[in-house]
Amino acid sequence: MSDDVKDAGLVAMISSILGGNKRADSSAPPPLTEVPPTAPTNGFEPIEPSTPDPAPAEPEVAPDAVPAAAKPVERPAKITTTPDGKRLLPAEAIADLVLGELRKLENFPATGASVTIYGYKHWNAMITFAPFSTTFQNATRFRQAVPDLVFKLRRFVELEI
Repeated sequence: MSDDVKDAGLVAMISSILGGNKRADSSAPPPLTEVPPTAPTNGFEPIEPSTPDPAPAEPEVAPDAVPAAAKPVERPAKITTTPDGKRLLPAEAIADLVLGELRKLENFPATGASVTIYGYKHWNAMITFAPFSTTFQNATRFRQAVPDLVFKLRRFVELEI
């Protein structure tokens, strides 16, 4: 197995771990022409990568083209509720709600925090932080706030399976 394939797999694995539920594109490493050389090959002067200049494309105007503002607006999906009035939401939507509430707290990191929803009838949330995204004390404070948020959200939201 070549080093490029190993590196692409390692990068994909690290991205999937640190990126939460975002999937890394592990199809292939970037072509070598896109990466500028870091050291001169002959020892005297650096080599500039040759990239062809793209010709400016003129937009084609169709006679029956519809302006972007006139596109029909999609109706939101019907909000499903349980018999007791709770909204049924998928785990990703509940995770966004929890993360949105946590972002209102002081010193919450803009990036590097991930919320995972698990369980069924009595769903729960787990928060994880990327390395160096916050301090240990702040992470502890945010983790202590999660059970209270989950308790409040369970009164209004139920996990959709």
